[in-house]
Amino acid sequence: MDAFRFTGTSLLLTLLLLVNKANSQSFIGVNYGQVADNLPSAAATAKLLQSTSIQKVRLFGSDPAIIKALANTGIGIVISTANGDIPALASDPNFAKNWVNANVVAYYPSSKIILVNVGNEVIMSGDSNLISQLLPAMQNVKSALDAASLGDEVKVSTVHSMTLLKQSEPPSAGIFDPGYGDVLKGLLAFNNATGSPFEVNPYPYFAYRGDPRPETLAFCLFQQNPGRLDANTNINYMNMFDAQVDAVRSALDALGFKNVEIVVAETGWPYKGDSDEVGASIDNAKAYNGNLIAHLRSMAGTPLMPGKSIDTYLFALYDENLKPGPTTERSFGIFNSVDLTMTYDVGLSKSGNNSQAPAAVSPSTETAPVVAVSPSTEPVPVTAKAPVAPPTDPKTKAWCVPKAGASDAQLQASLDYACGQGIDCSPIQPGGSRFEPNTLAAHAAYAMNLYYKTSGQNPSSCDSSQAAVLSSHSPSNFKLLNVDLCFFGVQVSYLILYEYLTRYRY
Repeated sequence: MDAFRFTGTSLLLTLLLLVNKANSQSFIGVNYGQVADNLPSAAATAKLLQSTSIQKVRLFGSDPAIIKALANTGIGIVISTANGDIPALASDPNFAKNWVNANVVAYYPSSKIILVNVGNEVIMSGDSNLISQLLPAMQNVKSALDAASLGDEVKVSTVHSMTLLKQSEPPSAGIFDPGYGDVLKGLLAFNNATGSPFEVNPYPYFAYRGDPRPETLAFCLFQQNPGRLDANTNINYMNMFDAQVDAVRSALDALGFKNVEIVVAETGWPYKGDSDEVGASIDNAKAYNGNLIAHLRSMAGTPLMPGKSIDTYLFALYDENLKPGPTTERSFGIFNSVDLTMTYDVGLSKSGNNSQAPAAVSPSTETAPVVAVSPSTEPVPVTAKAPVAPPTDPKTKAWCVPKAGASDAQLQASLDYACGQGIDCSPIQPGGSRFEPNTLAAHAAYAMNLYYKTSGQNPSSCDSSQAAVLSSHSPSNFKLLNVDLCFFGVQVSYLILYEYLTRYRY
């Protein structure tokens, strides 16, 4: 029995380590564009970032004031060379060395520079001269970092547009435009050899603009929807973000680069637009960014890359009021650059006073989530379901909990749906009383059961995309044991494991 007792204790310690690992939010970053004349000081921005759970900042240049202000904060910094610097970087190793010395060596390690991007969306620029010199420029920057003994700490890559894909639907059929095949193979060989990521800019917002139906909006905003089936893999995708990222994964795999990791360099949703810019609204921006953050925090990953959150940089920290083009181009800021207040709250503050996106949390003081929003029409709220008749035997104690074997996609869909129906999911947001353990199964268990209870404990309300089941055990009883584990060589679910450990008092 002592051996069994030791094993149980070790298992709990292992689970606590897993929970602690899940609490790390190093995968959440933000883009800091500076095409504006009303930005706060670098010091104020650094202080703002430290008050949030944002762990990485991507710059579109290498502003020394920002890099210095972020010194000793622990926040990772991504800097970039200008597209116009690519010819000099490619042709002159000394230029690359001087650039690295001035923009990296001068600040490292107090300023935690983690990545140098050589240019931005160069391949889709149509400039054949820049395209041909992109890889040599990256190689020279890498050599300069190696010479400064920083080649292992600071990676080198470049950022790509999603239009690089010739096909993205279904995700399993994702392929790159063959016209860029040779260029891409060279760049990917560099990524593979140096351990640097393939960076891409997926924007479900633009997918919705091309197909402005309510069901497409729900799919893009991580809201309740029937999903989209990939017949090749039999995977039912529940949101556009996962579908777009997995299309990139498939395209990389098709070229033979299965080990190259993906980083989402940009993604976001505008909170305001012109009258002809469908879907640009605060409700939708809050829903997309809030639900995306919740999805990343769940550590569910994507169907083709499960169990790991992809590093994702939200666009953007502030509006850029000098950007040309339609109103949306100047309306992506999550924070107000004048007073540093939130444009809308998506749960990034460390204070614990976080509200969630409309689709994920609808406390009584929040606006109800929308099904479809157009700048020219009023939002159409989704109201919570009215309570239904209680079960036949109201004295019977039962809880709605995740079904053993439910997939991450099913759990995420059930979580999103339950929280979108008017229940208060703030306790499972950062700082909430039920945020820990910060895992998808624990959060889904809370939301499923609360929705079941507030719906009159009708068994039909514990359906949750066939991911839930009624149980005689409260979800709080297995809140630390919410992952499938290999126990004595046998894969068991958390419910079974809980009952086993409880029976023997481990």
